[in-house]
Order: sequence, then C-alpha cells, then structure tokens
Amino acid sequence: MTSTDLPSGNAQFATAVVPAAGLGTRFLPATKTVPKELLPVVDTPGIELIAEEAAAAGAHRLAIITSERKVGVMAHFSEDPTLEGTLERRGKDVLLHKVKRAPGLIEVESVRQERPLGLGHAIGQVEQILDPEEQAIAVLLPDDLVLPMGVLERMSDVRAEFGGTVLCAFEVPGEEVSSYGVFATEDTDNPSVKRVTGMVEKPAREDAPSNLAAAGRYLLDRAIFDALRAIEPGAGGEYQVTDAIAKLIDDGHPVHVVVHDGTRHDLGNPGGYIKACVDFALQSDAYGADLRAWLGSRLDT
Repeated sequence: MTSTDLPSGNAQFATAVVPAAGLGTRFLPATKTVPKELLPVVDTPGIELIAEEAAAAGAHRLAIITSERKVGVMAHFSEDPTLEGTLERRGKDVLLHKVKRAPGLIEVESVRQERPLGLGHAIGQVEQILDPEEQAIAVLLPDDLVLPMGVLERMSDVRAEFGGTVLCAFEVPGEEVSSYGVFATEDTDNPSVKRVTGMVEKPAREDAPSNLAAAGRYLLDRAIFDALRAIEPGAGGEYQVTDAIAKLIDDGHPVHVVVHDGTRHDLGNPGGYIKACVDFALQSDAYGADLRAWLGSRLDT
C-alpha cells in the first residue's frame, strides 16, 4: 500500500480486517469442508457482503485473517478465467456479473494466524502489513451482519470529531444483556454517540451498566497494538480485544460508541443464518414475492 492508497475524505481507515481463521464449530458438520464465511446469504457468501460494506465505507484493502484450513475464503476473491469465459460464451451475463463482482470489490490480502489465540491475537497479526501512515483500522466480524449498512461511515465521522477508538452498539432488551458485552457509558451532545467508560462481558441483568451491547464493528486506533502487547491472556490462553480496549480507557485514550439504529443477524449459528437468508430473500426482486406468499400459507397450516 502506498500513501496514495490512504483514506480520502472523512474515511479514517484504509485497511479493514476480517477475522476468519476460526473453525466454525457452531455450524458443523457443514463447516467441516466449507468455511462458514462462504455460506451464502441467498446467493451471496457472507464474506462478500462484508467486503462490500468495507469498500463502501472507504477501505482500500481487506485483510482477511486466515488459517491453513481456510484457503477457500481467499479463492472467492480470485478471478476464474475458465468459468468467466464459459459464462460469457453462453450469454449468461447476469451470472457473469455476479462471479466477477467479488474480485472487483476491494484489494484482498491474506494474513495467517498460526494458532487460534483469540480475537485480540488475530487483530494483532495485521500490524505487520500496515503502512506507517495508517493510524486506524476497521475490524468487521464476519458472523455479524449489521443492517442497514453504513455504520462504519458514522463511526469514521465520530473518530474525525473525537479521535481515538470508536465501537458499535445496539440497544437490547434487559433480559438479553447476559448474552453480550455491555458498555458503561457517559452521554455526549449527540444522543447516538456515547463515551465509553468501561465494558462488562455477559453481565447478569442486575449488574449490567446499560442495555448497549457490542456489535461486531470496531474502528481501532493504532494504539490498540501496544495495548494488545501489554495485556495478559485470559481463559484458554486467548488474548481478547475487549481487554486491550479496557487498557486504552484506563490509559486515558478516547473511546466512543455509536448506537446503531438497525438490526443484526448472527451468521455464525444456524438460527441467525436462517433469519438472515429469509430477510434478504424477502427483499429480493427474484424471490421476495414468492417467498412471502409461501411463508404466509406455510404459517397458516
């Protein structure tokens, strides 16, 4: 990456990071041979939707954290001249456009994580490929499909105003806070932007500092790498990014959260994945009307 590849306008990052080295255990046996990131939401792999989101937010490079078992994820972003030529000769223009879309979205680079030592460890592997001029990175968890797209642009605006690190949150019902990391916050002049003073992982309802739950979008200042080197591993020897963010807060580093008014689908488990597929299919010109009618008749039985 050269200096001309640095973000323009109000974009605060050039590199978006997607941790994709996990085993996908919640989706076994399907993920024994097919990476969960390639499971299609209707007809588009989840990783392609993530790449689209990153590119739309101003990223020039997608750094995918991979392992030896996940080479197929990178292959999705490679051109396939044989397939493309066959589709072109057969006049399959719509399919040809779909096949060529992923390789043209964004520059993609693989970063190998040799051992599964947690999200913090995975993010730490990216430092080696960054240019000195890059002062922040975006991190998009591929299990989290955050809709409508656009929260990364809002997070860039917040970083431009306040500096530091910016996270994303949803308001969740009180009975669900124990399933999430929950933010302790203070108000700012903007009701959808909070200053983060702490974070509690999966608290009991009565112990939760708020109902603002973390979503899988991070805009991390480059200071995160020093924080990751300073923290100790937790359960299972894993390095957690939440511990590094907590250190940033303790050190006086500005950390804010954008409260996103939208929805989130968890593509990492079958239940959430099914909901995402239905949601996207209902919005599809090709499938929406028929699916809506079928669901209506099916639910009446």
